[in-house]
Amino acid sequence: MDYKNMKDQELVDMFILTGDNDCIKELVERYKSKIYTYILLNVKDSELAGDIFQETFIKVIKSLKKGRYMEKGIFMSWVVRIAHNLIVDHYRKDRHMKLTSTDQTDADIFNSKKFADKNVEDIMVQSRIEFEVRQLINELPKDQKEVILLRHYGEMSFKEIADQTGVSINTALGRMRYALINLRKMIEDRNLRLYA
Repeated sequence: MDYKNMKDQELVDMFILTGDNDCIKELVERYKSKIYTYILLNVKDSELAGDIFQETFIKVIKSLKKGRYMEKGIFMSWVVRIAHNLIVDHYRKDRHMKLTSTDQTDADIFNSKKFADKNVEDIMVQSRIEFEVRQLINELPKDQKEVILLRHYGEMSFKEIADQTGVSINTALGRMRYALINLRKMIEDRNLRLYA
């Protein structure tokens, strides 16, 4: 079987029907670099990124086996969404600020995670903004929603998007342009504040 020439949806369908693990191996191979990079950029820790990456594909396999995949044609963005949710879950569990000290006596306030790159409050605000943006994206027409998900969540080039969706690069670019126009309009109409 030539898995490399099969489309994502064909591999997903075959896995669901037959349980052929080579289908999943091919999908992981296709997207492992982009998914891992997405996770690493968010958690900034290679060991944690590796753990969340593994957890993501375990969840993908379980969801497929339970028939929970409804995102026909946008497998990559579905996987990114699962990874994103696992990242948010990780930060929720790790919500309490921990003090660390460089000596054995009192805790040093300057070693607090509060002074690290992002504190828990920043992460929560960022998660809320991402949630609101995701809600807006869900209201876009299907073709515009798809290109936004593939471009920003899947980190795909417009050529990859065009290939994935079976349209020209100009059509993919046009859909992105209209998607951004529509998002701006929704933000203005609802008077949303989408920044920290």
